[in-house]
Amino acid sequence: MVRIRRITMNDALYPQECALREDVLLGPIGYDMPRFRKEFQGLEERFEHFVALVNHNGSDRVIGCAALVPDEPSKGVGRLTQMAVNLQRQGEGIGRRLVVAAESRAFGELGLRELVCHVPVTSLGFFQSLGWVIEDNVFQEAGVPHKRAVMSYPTAESEGA
Repeated sequence: MVRIRRITMNDALYPQECALREDVLLGPIGYDMPRFRKEFQGLEERFEHFVALVNHNGSDRVIGCAALVPDEPSKGVGRLTQMAVNLQRQGEGIGRRLVVAAESRAFGELGLRELVCHVPVTSLGFFQSLGWVIEDNVFQEAGVPHKRAVMSYPTAESEGA
């Protein structure tokens, strides 16, 4: 059974989260965690870290992760970033659960009005299936084409009430 949990950088699971990010996100574009921390100084410390866990032989194993940066890029807006799911576990709904956990934290607990995410064009369908609005402009980030995706706080008006 997969569980979603929020952790800090001091959590014993944090090194597993970093290893997953290096394997799935950073390594393929020539980064590792030391380079990420150097080029984006202070960002890692601002992240709210979400991990997807399974119990493997009596201990927790990180199989997915995502980070939420509250009040980024502006007050009242949050950024979803550094989302990764173990390549062998993709397609099981783990990413969906991570996004829902981040949305719940952002909208329900932090009172943010909007979330944004820079999405590789190969992953746009995933975010669209979750109700995110994809903007038109394509831009390069880390050498990969991306589009900006936005999720606004659901109001009674937007839900047709």
